[in-house]
Amino acid sequence: MPETANGPLANHQSAANGPAAADAGVRARTAPAPRTRVAVIGGGRNCEHEVGLATAASVVASLDPDTFEAVQLTIGRDGSWSGPDGKAFPAGLGEALATIADCDVVFPAVHGPFGEDGTLAALCELACVPYVGSPVGAGALAMDKWATKLVAEALGLRTARAVLVTSAADPVTSAMPVVVKPVSAGSSHGVTRVDDPAQLAEAVSRALRLDSRVLVEEFVEGREIDIAVLDAGNGGRTVGPPLEIVVGSGALFDTDSKYDGTADFRLPALISETERARLESASLALFDALGCAGVARFDFFLGSDGELVLNEVNTMPGMTAESQVPRMFSSVGLPYPELLNVLVNGALHRHGRERRAG
Repeated sequence: MPETANGPLANHQSAANGPAAADAGVRARTAPAPRTRVAVIGGGRNCEHEVGLATAASVVASLDPDTFEAVQLTIGRDGSWSGPDGKAFPAGLGEALATIADCDVVFPAVHGPFGEDGTLAALCELACVPYVGSPVGAGALAMDKWATKLVAEALGLRTARAVLVTSAADPVTSAMPVVVKPVSAGSSHGVTRVDDPAQLAEAVSRALRLDSRVLVEEFVEGREIDIAVLDAGNGGRTVGPPLEIVVGSGALFDTDSKYDGTADFRLPALISETERARLESASLALFDALGCAGVARFDFFLGSDGELVLNEVNTMPGMTAESQVPRMFSSVGLPYPELLNVLVNGALHRHGRERRAG
């Protein structure tokens, strides 16, 4: 019996653990790794809806399909949610949340109120899903231009002198010209340069259609210089090269100029090493003080005397391949698809670190 047991049966078992097992091992090693599911949320219930659609479409098209599975969700102007097929979810937000929960990470591509202002970050936090970009508090602070001024000034950074108003009838005694802008809107919507005091009430009224609070700021003469900070999620941060937006004397970089293809960008901006060092230092200080994550863009005016004046902070800056931030990092060897990769993987890394800390 021992001979029989160690004969044909033993040979059969040996074969099973030989070439066939080896083939299975090779197949296991060469099988593609599961892709990371990324919920890309675009659109938005605000005046920047079209910009959010463009950003989301660009992100979906540019995420590496071998590494990521993009799941596109859209928020309509009315706040409704639709899925990858473009059809509205019958169950609305509840169905959208179920889709988000089935993904590994969220890429919020909604600019402006009800998105960039921490709203989507809060939704992801409640759903316990990692997300690209700044957390709730940073998004809310940076979206509020009045609050951003207070943070910047506490850091010793200059901002344009401003008056906060809530009605077109509020008295304003600022010297002309001034710039009127909503406190919490983006893409220069509702922004007007006013040279005649008789035109001020009308400009404030236009801005109040977008927000309940409006800033009346002194007009700052200077070159418009943008700079961005990228957080890889592992404690390392990279400051991109400064980019100059060339506008005519006395003009504004308005909504039309931003999106009609006429914007004149100079990259890198022709500034001194000292000016660049001050821009980098200011942007890193603001990034930390506001509590930003992912990537944020800091927009400054650079006066002829070398003085820096903060204009605003964007925690969800334009993110198509042709937008300022992707251009900045592409110019120093980080192409747009790789930038998206860094942002998504950074969000996953940061979420894992926070869970371990908690």
